[in-house]
Order: sequence, then C-alpha cells, then structure tokens
Amino acid sequence: MTTTVEAPRSRRVGSAPRRRTLARPHPEGTVAALVVLALLGAACWAFSQLRVNAATIVDGLGNAVDFASRTLPLDFPPIGELLALSGQTLAIVVCATLIATLLSVPVAVLAARTTALGGTSRFAARVLIVVARAVPDVVLAIVFFRMFGFGGLTGVLAMGLHSTGMIGKLYADAIEQVDEGPRTAIRAAGGSRLQQLVSGVLPQVVPSFVATSLHRLDINLRVSVVLGFVGVGGLGQAIADSLRTLDYQRGMALALVVFALCVLVEIVSGSIRQALLGVRAQRPGGRAARRGAVPARVPLASGGSGSRRNDGSRPRISPSWTVGRVRRLGYWLLTALIVAASIWGADISFAQFERAVSGFGPTLALFWPPETGGIFGELLSELLVTIQIALAATLIGAVLALPIGALAAANVAPSPAVAKFFRGVVLAVRGVPELVLAIVFVVITGLGAVAGALALGVGSVGLLGKLVADSLEEVDRGREQALRATGANRLQVFFAATVPQAAPAFVSHVLYQLDTNLRSATLLGLVGAGGIGYYLLNASRVLEFGVVTTVLLLTFGTVLLVELLALWLRGVLRPSGS
Repeated sequence: MTTTVEAPRSRRVGSAPRRRTLARPHPEGTVAALVVLALLGAACWAFSQLRVNAATIVDGLGNAVDFASRTLPLDFPPIGELLALSGQTLAIVVCATLIATLLSVPVAVLAARTTALGGTSRFAARVLIVVARAVPDVVLAIVFFRMFGFGGLTGVLAMGLHSTGMIGKLYADAIEQVDEGPRTAIRAAGGSRLQQLVSGVLPQVVPSFVATSLHRLDINLRVSVVLGFVGVGGLGQAIADSLRTLDYQRGMALALVVFALCVLVEIVSGSIRQALLGVRAQRPGGRAARRGAVPARVPLASGGSGSRRNDGSRPRISPSWTVGRVRRLGYWLLTALIVAASIWGADISFAQFERAVSGFGPTLALFWPPETGGIFGELLSELLVTIQIALAATLIGAVLALPIGALAAANVAPSPAVAKFFRGVVLAVRGVPELVLAIVFVVITGLGAVAGALALGVGSVGLLGKLVADSLEEVDRGREQALRATGANRLQVFFAATVPQAAPAFVSHVLYQLDTNLRSATLLGLVGAGGIGYYLLNASRVLEFGVVTTVLLLTFGTVLLVELLALWLRGVLRPSGS
C-alpha cells in the first residue's frame, strides 16, 4: 500500500506542488524479519548452551590422533564382498528413489494448484506430503523391520515413502510454475483434463522431474548408511557391524567407499541429466523466459500425401538421428537397465508382502498406544537438545557456507580456477554422510551434542554451499555490470548488487537447511551424538514400541512446526514476480 505525501511548495509563484509516494512497510514482512532475527538469536543461544568452541576441538586433537592410529591402515574387504555390498546398497537406493518418483507424480498433480481436482484433494495431498517429510526414515525403517524383517525391502519402503514427501513437494512446485499457454490451448480445443495434463503440462516439467529425482538419489545414498544401524543391508549395515565391534579400520574403509560412491553418483547423475534432457533446464522465470524465448516448432505434414518442400522432398515430422539423439537414447536404455538390475539386486522378496499383510494389524498394535516408559521428562529434555543441535549446526553451516558458496560462484570468484576449486570442495563435503562425520566428531569431542552440532554444521556446507553458489550465479548480471561501469571494485559490486538480489534466496536456503538438520539431528543420536535419537534406538532394541511411538510423535510435532514456519517465511520473503 502507498500513502501520498505532499512535498513543500515551490518558491516560484504559480508552480504546482510536487507529489511523491512513500512505500508503507508491509506488516507481514516486518513480522517475518522479526521471526528471522528471533531464529538467529535462538541459534546463537543454542551454540552457547552446547559449549561449541575451538577449545573443545583443540582438547580433542589427542583423541583424533589416537583414532587415526587405530584407523590406519584401512582394512578393505575382499573385492568380491565389496562389490556385493556396494551393489546391494545402490540397488536399494535406486529402487527407493524409483518408488518415490512413481508415487510423487500423482500426489504432485493433486497437490498443485493448477491441476488439483478441487480444494479438498489439494489439501489432502499437501497434508500427505508434509507428513511423509516429517516422519524420519529411521522410524519408518523400525516399523517396516517389524513387518518385513531383515532385507532390502525394509530400506526400499522406508526411504521411498519418506522421499515421496520431498519429491512430491518439488514436483508440485514445478507444476504450478509451468507456462499455462499450451494447457489453455488444449482445453480450448476440447481436450480432456487428462489430455491437458499429458500434453500440456508434463512435457514442460520433465526436466525438473528428472533433476529432482537424481538429486534425491544422491541424498538416499547417504541416508542408506544411517538405515544400516537398524538392519537395512548393504554398506550401511557393514559399517554399523564394524563400529559395534570397534573395528575402525574396516568401518572407515567402508565409509571411504560410501564417500567415493556419493561423489561418483553426483558426477554420473549430472552427466545423465544433461544427456537425457539435451540442454540444461532453465528455472521458471529464468533468463530465457524473461527474453520471451519460445521453443522451435517442428513442421508437420498436412494432407494424405503430405506437403513437399521447394526441392520436392517431404518435411520431416520427427527429429533426425544425430549423434546427440543416439546418445540420449543410449542413456535412456542404460537407465532402464540400471532400474531392472536394481530391482533384482535389492533382494526384494514379494513373499514378504504376504507375511506382512497377515501380520499388519498385530504389528501396528505393538506401537499403540504411546507410552513414556517412565522417562517422559528425559524425552522432552533430549528433544530440546535435538533442537539446539539443529539450530547450532545451521548457524555453523551458514557461517562456513556463505563464503565458500560465494567463492564457488562463477560471477563472484576471482577466477574460474578458484570457482572450480571451491565447487570441488562443496562436492567433496556433500559426499561424506553426516553419520560418518558424527562418528569422527564423537571420537574427537566425546559423546554428546557437541559432536552432533559439529557433524551437521560441517555437513551443511555441502548442500548450503551449493545452493548459495547457484543463487549468486542466477542474479541479474545487468546490475553488476552497471556498477562496474561506474568504477566500483569487485567487493563493492558484490555487496551492492549481488548480495541484495540473492538475499531472499539465502534466507530460504538457510530455513531449508534448518528443516533438514532437525531431521538429521534425530538420527545422529544413533551413534551417541546427542539428542532424542539415542532413546529411539534403545526403545526399539528393547522392544518398547510404545516409547518409539512417543518419540515419533514428539519429533513429528517439532518437525511439522518448523516446516510450517519455514513455509510461511519462504512465502513472505519470496520476491514479487517469482
């Protein structure tokens, strides 16, 4: 809203008073700014309460040296066993991501504002997405373990259902941001709702769908390490078994294999994404969209015999078989082969479904009603510790990721070599599972919340640094060039032109990282890194499933509140027109 303010009268007789408008601050924006400041204050308070400081790390350097002496030399298993473990892990991860992708498409269609069948279906789909995101993978794994027992099926369903929440949300956002022109044209021509969806919407969102699924594949590979501690097979279970017997040489060797697989999957998925899509996908409202670019049209043949060109040849109604098209077809076939091999390699026994159906009721009865086991006060205290770990870790991650992400951005880094180096740093950090970092910091600083905060803080640099770099690279370069033309140096251009444009995205990314860290903080308790996860694992081991349900409800409620708060803040801080 604006208010009109009359400027002072001009001294010249007969001159009309000039009028100017002043922007009135939006109340919702002011509240959002206060909430962000409150979150920052809470993060600083958590950092102080946990006593995370350099002295703790320095005091633990002796433990680190001792740990290294017990870890080196690394003890890799025989090549055959290593390949089998790696293959099983990859198969479980691929199957879980495939299930999540298949489930997310209809959920996203019902959740998107432009394709929902109605307000009720959209609300139900959005609730399903939020619930799936809020329930930690490890809790789902504990439930499915009681239903299906050991095997890949437990991990596939746990990761698949949890991933549906994140993939479904991103899919729905992509559907809401498509160009409505093709869909409107099909509807005007009499096309049904299904025809509008298949021909007018899905072709536009395929690039975003592919990129999202491949990104989730990378995340699920790191999550598989955590699920190994609750009985899911593969490298994660082998690492858990090694650490339980204090065989650090074998455990760290397998962790190094997981790191290599994460980096390899990141590189391969990027190549596959570009090969399958042909070109790098533009974000809705990106430069191409702002320039009004339209896709090239393919000439269609008309009439029974077909029209002819000037040279007498008939026009093509399909693309020619170029090297690029053959390469893309090869990647599609390779993807189909990988999926088929994964279904076979995940060791999924469909006979387990029959046993699970018969025991479904008794299994759920074990988890209800919720029980406290006489430790409800301790559970609340550890839930607060979990929140403190997430807040402190997000603060650490933001402080580290902002300069690293800035140096990884091509338009900010002093040279392309510097940008590539820091992109490599971000990629390397992303490849290390948070659970492995937690194990290392537990050894250095001892059991407790400090190890969890440091592990998640360092781990946040991988994702948050990448998001920061991408946001800086996507700003309007015109403002930067205008400042350079006035003689501004690199630092002045960065703070006056680049940062103001990317600031809303920074806040959104930090909120997303806080949401992620809260879930991860629950899981790190499995290895003694503080928080409520330790009680969750113990309750499942001693078969106190009512306590497991209580921990689940406490965690779910906390994650849901953070999710709703972050969703509201992102909506308020989103730039106009985006």
